[in-house]
Amino acid sequence: MTDYSSQAISLLKQLIETPSLSREEDASAAILEKFFNENGVATHRMGNNVWAKNLHFDDSKPTILLNSHHDTVKPNAGYTNDPFAAIEKDRILYGLGSNDAGGCLVSLITTFLHFHSQEGLQYNLILAATAEEEISGKDGIESLLKVLPAIDFGIVGEPTLMDMAIAEKGLMVLDCLAKGQSGHAAREEGDNAIYKAIKDIEWFKNYQFPKVSEMLGPVKMSVTMIDAGSQHNVVPDECRFVVDVRTTDAYSNQETLDIIKANVSSEVTPRSTRLNPSGIDINHPIVKAGSSLGRKTYGSPTLSDQALMPFPTLKIGPGDSARSHTADEFIYVNEIEEGIGLYIKLLSTVLAREV
Repeated sequence: MTDYSSQAISLLKQLIETPSLSREEDASAAILEKFFNENGVATHRMGNNVWAKNLHFDDSKPTILLNSHHDTVKPNAGYTNDPFAAIEKDRILYGLGSNDAGGCLVSLITTFLHFHSQEGLQYNLILAATAEEEISGKDGIESLLKVLPAIDFGIVGEPTLMDMAIAEKGLMVLDCLAKGQSGHAAREEGDNAIYKAIKDIEWFKNYQFPKVSEMLGPVKMSVTMIDAGSQHNVVPDECRFVVDVRTTDAYSNQETLDIIKANVSSEVTPRSTRLNPSGIDINHPIVKAGSSLGRKTYGSPTLSDQALMPFPTLKIGPGDSARSHTADEFIYVNEIEEGIGLYIKLLSTVLAREV
C-alpha cells in the first residue's frame, strides 16, 4: 500500500500545481494521460475527459464506472498559501483541489491500476477522470456517457470521509419574475412588483412539500438573489429573484416545478431540470460490501456528477466535504492511504462475486 499511496500523492501534487478551473482542464487532462501511459494503460480522451478500460474488458460482462473530476473552482480571496502550490506539512497536503476532489481521483485511479490487468473479474471497470463537474457543464460526464459502453452502476469519488452517500439531492435554479405596473411613488399609482414578489418569496420561505424523503429529508427552497427598481420615486413594474431548489427522490424535478408554478403568481423559468436527485438501493451489492467494512450510509445535500448519471451510483471518497471550496484547502495524507485500501476492499468483494 505504501508504493500505491506514494504514487497517488505524487500525482495529486502534480494536479494541484496545474491550474484546472472548469472549462480550462486541458493541462491536467494531459497529465492524467501521461500518467496512465507511463503505467501501461491505454487511454481515450474526449475534450478534457480522460478514460480507460481494464485490460481484459469483456463486452459480455456488466461494467462498473469509477469516476471523479479534475476541475476545480476558482481560489477564493481567503487563501494564505499559494492555491497552486502543493505544500505537504505534518502529513497534511494543502492546495486547490486537494480535497475536492483530487484525493478521491488519485485514490480511484490507484484502485483502477490495482485491478487493471487482473483476469477473471466478474465486472469490467472503466475509470473516467472528468471535466466541468464544478459547473455541472455539458462537456463533462454528461457528454462522455454518450460514448462509453453501457454502465451497470458507478462509484463517484467525492469527499465523504469514506462513508457512503447512497442518495443525493438534485438541484433546480429558478429565475422568477413578478410583474406589476410602474407609477409615481408620490401618488397612488402603479402596482408595485416588489410587493407581489414578497408574497411569493414568503411562500418559498414557508411552504412544506407534503412528501418527505426518508433518506434526503424535505425539498429545500432558498431565495438567494433579488433585483428591482430603477430610481427612488418610481414604483417598479418588475422584480426578479432567484430561487435555489434542492430536490429529493420524493418528487421528480418536473413534479417539483409544477407544484411551485401552481402556487406562485410570478413567472418561473428553470435554468435546467437535468440535475436530478440520485442514489442507489441500500440492498445493492456495493452498498452491502461497504456496510460489511463498517462504512455508514447517509443522504447527501450537496450536488455531484451523480445527478447526470442514469444508473445507480454510490458517492464515496477520502476527504471531508466541509473543506471543499474553502481557503487553504487540504487533505490528510492518511485519508488517501486509507481511501485506497477501502476502495480496493470494497471492489474486491463485488468483483469476486458471481454475477
